[in-house]
Amino acid sequence: MIDNLIVAAREQVSALTQAAYERAAAAGELPAGAVIAGNVDIPKDVRNGDYASSFALAGAKALGKPPRAVAQALVDHMELEGSFFDKVELAGPGFLNFTLGKTWFGQVLSTIETAGDRYGSSEEGKGKKVMVEFVSANPTGPMHIGNARGGVLGDAIAAILERLGYDVWREFYVNDFGNQIAKFSQSIYARCMQLTLGEENYPFPEEGYHGEDIKELARGFLQQAGGRWTGGGENQDAWMEEMAQYGLKTNIPKMQDDLLKYGIRYDEWFLESTLHQSGYLEQTIQLLTGKGWTYEKDGALWLDTTGLLKQKYLAEGKSQEQVDKLDLKDDVLRRANGFYTYFAADIAYHRNKLEQRGYDTAINIWGADHHGHVARLQAALDGLGLDGSHRLVIVLMQLVNLLQDGQPVRMSKRSGKAIALRDLLDEVSVDAARFIFSASSSNSPVDFDLDLAVRQDSDNPVYYVQYAHARICSLIARLTADEGLTVPAAADTDAGALNSPEELALIKALARFPEEVKIAGRDYDPSQINRYLITLAGDFHRFYNAHRIKGEAPGVAQARLKLADATRSVLENGLNLIGVTAPEKM
Repeated sequence: MIDNLIVAAREQVSALTQAAYERAAAAGELPAGAVIAGNVDIPKDVRNGDYASSFALAGAKALGKPPRAVAQALVDHMELEGSFFDKVELAGPGFLNFTLGKTWFGQVLSTIETAGDRYGSSEEGKGKKVMVEFVSANPTGPMHIGNARGGVLGDAIAAILERLGYDVWREFYVNDFGNQIAKFSQSIYARCMQLTLGEENYPFPEEGYHGEDIKELARGFLQQAGGRWTGGGENQDAWMEEMAQYGLKTNIPKMQDDLLKYGIRYDEWFLESTLHQSGYLEQTIQLLTGKGWTYEKDGALWLDTTGLLKQKYLAEGKSQEQVDKLDLKDDVLRRANGFYTYFAADIAYHRNKLEQRGYDTAINIWGADHHGHVARLQAALDGLGLDGSHRLVIVLMQLVNLLQDGQPVRMSKRSGKAIALRDLLDEVSVDAARFIFSASSSNSPVDFDLDLAVRQDSDNPVYYVQYAHARICSLIARLTADEGLTVPAAADTDAGALNSPEELALIKALARFPEEVKIAGRDYDPSQINRYLITLAGDFHRFYNAHRIKGEAPGVAQARLKLADATRSVLENGLNLIGVTAPEKM
């Protein structure tokens, strides 16, 4: 089955033009044997046709004739019968303008009907394994609105890649080891001591986590510990280890619940601690050492990041002079105290993805503040022979600005802290959050307007798109109940009855969906789908406001009803890709 009819029509223009050239050559009107690669484009102005070929312009020199003479010979020998096109015309200096016919428009409706919720799918990723790692927030506190944006970006990218045939794995990397966990346990311990002795009698660590959630964890721990807790004593390290595990076992399920409420399910929650405990991290660093990429200095083990980055940048085409001007620095892998750094664990984790688990591509959604980390990690993987420069893809995500009454909102009214994901979802729907967070490309900041997110009018983009879907559902239900009309099969629909500018524009918009999915996957950019859905909803509203269905001649009414239902199907399809529901009533 042909799915991408935009591409199929473009390819058919090339085939028809080549066949016309061969017939013209056989008739002696054009020289034979020329190899010509003209472009096929979609004109912005439909008065210039639906597709335009530059074959005559590109081949004029090789054929020894003026472009218009070449184009005329092609038009004279063009055979359109059985094709997607009704006519071809010579235009301008030698363009061939092709106009689509009812065969193509009918094929669009038929393809949508046959493919159903798989419309827009392809097999370009067949046989390729991709991991998408996203959110991966520290489990030391609640997730915030930055995590909310990363969540929908990662989840939507994964869904789009699945639609394109990739074998996709969603993963959350849990930082349950290292400095932040030490700080986490110290903070809980200090709050336990304060609850036991009084806040004024035990100092809270300056670098500790000060949130109310730490106090809640301390209260919960003391309740669980019961009579075992005697106020610290000599077993402080053992207490802090127990507190860390209690905090993680409390916080991680909360994070999972928040993300489930947000419509996100992971295939795995991968624990950083397993890299340390299994010896995999140490083994990874030994491999780098064996390849000559580490050295010792001041009691620490360093990665020759400078050498790795120079190798990477030269391979990417930078000149030696450009590379020499860069301010490159090496990284510590193992501190003098014997503890491995976060960067060392990150290298091991990504080796685990690419080598041990065999993913062809690892995609990470990171905050823009991690920009400087990207090339260094890719280069380290290059040093391990894993081609990190190509197989590790980092989607950097800009900040979220939360607005209400036109003013920035930085603190939760309820808790007095930075806005948590669960607080946001108390204020706005999951659909609104997911649509707005995915509506801008990742490299653009998001202004999340709380007032706009809850409005039920066309200014709210998610309402605008969902309303188009609900409007069609109500239309079909009403026509079925009042007129006895049912949506016809594509085979029983006269596509020739759909001939107004609004009808043809809507069908062309429906045909673009597979291409939009492909571009969104190529660029790791779900906002491509959002923009498409908003445009499609607008095209439907213009069609429906201009044309009646009820009371029209049966053939016209049936064709328009089929067009409306095809639009409903594609709207639902696109909304599903970004994890937004398609309501039947609003």
